[in-house]
Amino acid sequence: MKILVTGGAGFIGSNFIHLVADSRPDWEIVNLDKLTYAGNLENLKGLAENPRYRFVKGDICDPETVAEAVEGCDVIVNFAAETHVDRSIMDPMAFLRTDVEGTFVLLEAIRSGKVGKLLQVSTDEVYGSIAEGAASESYPLRPSSPYSSSKAGGDMLCLSYWNTYQTPVVVTRGANNIGPYQYPEKVLPLFVTNALDEIPLPLYGDGLQVRDYTHVEDHCRGILLALEKGEDGEVYNIGAGNEMRNLDMARFLLAEVGKSESLIEHVKDRPGHDRRYAIDCSKLRSLGWAPRYDATEALRATIQWYTENRWWWEPIKSGEHYRNYYQRQYEER
Repeated sequence: MKILVTGGAGFIGSNFIHLVADSRPDWEIVNLDKLTYAGNLENLKGLAENPRYRFVKGDICDPETVAEAVEGCDVIVNFAAETHVDRSIMDPMAFLRTDVEGTFVLLEAIRSGKVGKLLQVSTDEVYGSIAEGAASESYPLRPSSPYSSSKAGGDMLCLSYWNTYQTPVVVTRGANNIGPYQYPEKVLPLFVTNALDEIPLPLYGDGLQVRDYTHVEDHCRGILLALEKGEDGEVYNIGAGNEMRNLDMARFLLAEVGKSESLIEHVKDRPGHDRRYAIDCSKLRSLGWAPRYDATEALRATIQWYTENRWWWEPIKSGEHYRNYYQRQYEER
């Protein structure tokens, strides 16, 4: 098997590449990444000398770049996306371009015969806020933000290509991931790194929003299973059922790093903030997948990683790009 992983220098994509490199020794991996602010080749430390791995810098919205990168590949696993809800509120167009137009370019590469299959990595946010119960794969799509709308658009485009052209596609929708190499604008790495430096934790609203904190390793194992055993034209939810309120998450991590809860600072909530995400993952479980981390284990492992790897996040948080974003997003809120 030779796979093209798009967005492989990002958080989930890099963890997926590590998983494949470790568990599928006969697979070749091509990593196509634009290296935007959240793409970081340090996430792939140790793989550069691996003869089964090759990095290509480029944009999935460029058909020529995609055609070159996909040469000889059997499948594409698409992680390439603009993913942060807050940034999508600031700049929706960037999300539409990568998450919809980029997905279109990949689908066209498959339809033209350059590669055999696409696995589209999506999000549970396309279902919107779930007051009770859990969303199955047939649940209506009710995205609340420009980010989740762009991902829903990419999903629907994939499924339309399957229905119209029989283009082989599988869509996965993951819960809130946590783990190594997550850019510290996302809530858990933001809070952990702030707490370690005794900087206030900017908690949106009352902090009672509920999220399924799924460890990225569990998510990546689910994606790999869906790639190998999933049926074309199908959607698979991937979540551990580790529901926790954001306020409780903040309190837990502060206790883990030995800091006071006085660091929690309630700030103005963001527009359209979904109250609760919850997905039914029985479809993927029927293929043999199950999470290995419960909520406490996932949080503790993630907190430990950021505590032990200041070398990775300190340069990011001290950079001008991050500082400008943080000031705009939180200090002026």
